[in-house]
Amino acid sequence: MHKRLAILGSTGSIGTQALEVVDTHPEKFSVEVLTANNNVDALIAQALKYQPNVVVIGNKDKYAHIKEALASQPIKVYAGQEAIEQVAAMSNVDMVLTSMVGFSGLLPTVRALEAGIPVALANKETLVVAGEIIMALSATKKVPVIPVDSEHSAIFQCLQGEMDNSIEKIMLTASGGPFRGKGVEFLRKVTRCQALNHPNWKMGDKITIDSASLMNKGLEAIEARWLFDLKPEQIEIVVHPQSIVHSMVQFQDGSIKAQMGLPDMKLPIQYALGYPGRLANGFPRFSFTDYPSLTFERADVSVFRNLSIAFAAMNSGGNTPCVMNAANEVAVDAFLNGRCGFVEMSDIIEKTIEKCHFISSPSLKDYPESDAEARQIAISLLRK
Repeated sequence: MHKRLAILGSTGSIGTQALEVVDTHPEKFSVEVLTANNNVDALIAQALKYQPNVVVIGNKDKYAHIKEALASQPIKVYAGQEAIEQVAAMSNVDMVLTSMVGFSGLLPTVRALEAGIPVALANKETLVVAGEIIMALSATKKVPVIPVDSEHSAIFQCLQGEMDNSIEKIMLTASGGPFRGKGVEFLRKVTRCQALNHPNWKMGDKITIDSASLMNKGLEAIEARWLFDLKPEQIEIVVHPQSIVHSMVQFQDGSIKAQMGLPDMKLPIQYALGYPGRLANGFPRFSFTDYPSLTFERADVSVFRNLSIAFAAMNSGGNTPCVMNAANEVAVDAFLNGRCGFVEMSDIIEKTIEKCHFISSPSLKDYPESDAEARQIAISLLRK
């Protein structure tokens, strides 16, 4: 079956790799929609190559530039966040890949599901912030949310054919990032360059910092709770430095299934876009002889506090994960721009959660307000 894709966040790491998958399988996929927030030149280049029906630039200040560049093309050009939400629900789209960074991916994902369009989700913040609402909408509309993150894709793949068998727990693997085994005093002196030097994966700046602080694994735990209908105590984080075992499921009989492969995001992207089929590819293959030793260890939550903060937020529920996510986005941006230390990020997140108004049963309209309040508090903490 040929799928017409809307790729939201097409100029980022996931978006560009998704287009590589499209290049490999032009008979399977075509591009109907491309969106980006700021990278207008890359979006123009993609539009010229893939000839989508629509492109949207999130930053309205760059609309004139892209409109002029594509004036001779039969491509509709729009700008702004509302336009991104609208194109996510276009009737000529068979699947939406949400690969936008941060909170901005929530409403486009909602709009796609409301329109009955399957979503390949690479924006973990969507489920962190509003997982209960998203999965309820998916069930009501009878359209799937297919995870793109390597860990959740691994769990999703392990569960194929097992949906009637009870899960005892899942094990999300973490590489440990560039600072595995380091202490707090070392982390206090960490530089931007060091934190962006991930040992196994090539990702965007924000997710790379989250990986270094283990916040990424905390976000993934919350995401997994909603994706797979789990209790927090059914989720375990295991540090696996080689990043070959992408995650595991343990069933009620004690059996464990794992999904394995080389650390390459194009594989889970291709699996999500091609689901339920598996598409052939020429990606490098894993060999056990190249990795004679696969090791596993506990995550040190006393050093990497973000992981324990995330589990506490998951247990707290309500709007706490939304507040945590917003504070983390502010803290990561501050760290990347030299306005906050690596360890200080955890302080800012904790204090923001303490100060922010708690809502036990938030509605969809409550989340933008909680997000805005948390960002304001986190920014005020940076100034002190």
